[in-house]
Amino acid sequence: MPTILCFGDSNTWGCIPIDSDAPGRRHPPDVRWTGVLRRELGDGWWVAEEGLNGRTTVFDDPLEPYRNGRELLPPALVTHHPVDVVVLMLGTNDLKHRFDAEPHEIAAGAGALLEIVRTSAAGPDQRAPRSLLVCPAPVGRLERFAADFVGATEKSRELASHYAQVAAAHGAAFLDAGQHIRSSDVDGIHLDAEAHEALGRAIAAAVQAMWISTSSATPPSTV
Repeated sequence: MPTILCFGDSNTWGCIPIDSDAPGRRHPPDVRWTGVLRRELGDGWWVAEEGLNGRTTVFDDPLEPYRNGRELLPPALVTHHPVDVVVLMLGTNDLKHRFDAEPHEIAAGAGALLEIVRTSAAGPDQRAPRSLLVCPAPVGRLERFAADFVGATEKSRELASHYAQVAAAHGAAFLDAGQHIRSSDVDGIHLDAEAHEALGRAIAAAVQAMWISTSSATPPSTV
């Protein structure tokens, strides 16, 4: 049974868009895009969730420790070994004003994670897993997080082109989430249930295309 490791931030964890009355609530497992991915792929696949609120690609956050994706990805690969496909969706938290990172630098951080996967022996038979790099959807209307994400809206719209280049350079598949979903206007950062549904379907299609194009094995059942 192929294993897919979904490595991301609060939008992989499933955080419901935050308003002042209900901070930090989580979508149910079957609503989260990872749950939609599991449903769409069927019983022939195993989907491992590794979402963490506030996770960055490579930045240490002085206000939220233990969020550096570069430090956390290797143990996640070991934990879920053997991993056939790694789905990486990070970069939104890198847009925080305190990191002062430009779009190409954020994409380079994503590339550093792809390199960790590419040079690992975390796949079957000690091979490297395949990777799907997902560029997060652009930041929406900011109110609650406006102070933390000064200038993020404009930068977020530039990420996709840089991510596509980084994915190609590391031999990874690429998906631009912004072509399928938009961030909720409740907080400008997180995804509502409808967006999770659409994203899960899009990622499932991308994973199936990867599997068919690179594997001589019969694709796992989708029923």
